[in-house]
Amino acid sequence: MPESAVPGGYILCFDFGLRRIGVAVGQTATWNASSLETVRHHQNPDWQAIDRLVAEWKPSTLLVGLPLGPEGEDTDMSRAAREFGRQLKKRYSLDTCFFDERLSSREAGQRFAELRASGGLKRKDVSRLDAVAAQVILENWLESLRD
Repeated sequence: MPESAVPGGYILCFDFGLRRIGVAVGQTATWNASSLETVRHHQNPDWQAIDRLVAEWKPSTLLVGLPLGPEGEDTDMSRAAREFGRQLKKRYSLDTCFFDERLSSREAGQRFAELRASGGLKRKDVSRLDAVAAQVILENWLESLRD
C-alpha cells in the first residue's frame, strides 16, 4: 500500500465474538498496537463501551478481525463479524475495514500464556485474551501495510 494511502491517526481494532469483543488500539505513526479491553456482547454489542472507546481515542479507522475458514472461505462467524463491521461504519461514519484473523488466536494464546507465566496475568484475567487477540490482529494488519 502506498504511504499516501496509509491511514493516519489511531486505529481501533475489534476481535469480534458472540460473548466478548476484544479491543486494541494502534497507529501508523509508531507502527505498534496495544490491547485495551474486552467489551460484552450478548444479544447486542455493548455500544456504550464502544461509544466510550471511540470518543476517547477518536480513531480514523476501525478494523474488524475476520474469522475466515481454513481455505479463506466465509463462515457463520465471519458473516457475523462483517455485520458488526457494517454496524460500526453506520454508527460512527468512519473508515471500516476487515483483516483475516486466522493466525491471531494461536499467537494471542501464546502471548497470554507467557503473560500468565511471568505473573503479569492471572487465570481470572482470561477475558483479556480477546483484547490480546485484537492487538495481534492489529499488529498483523499494520505489518501488512508496511510490506
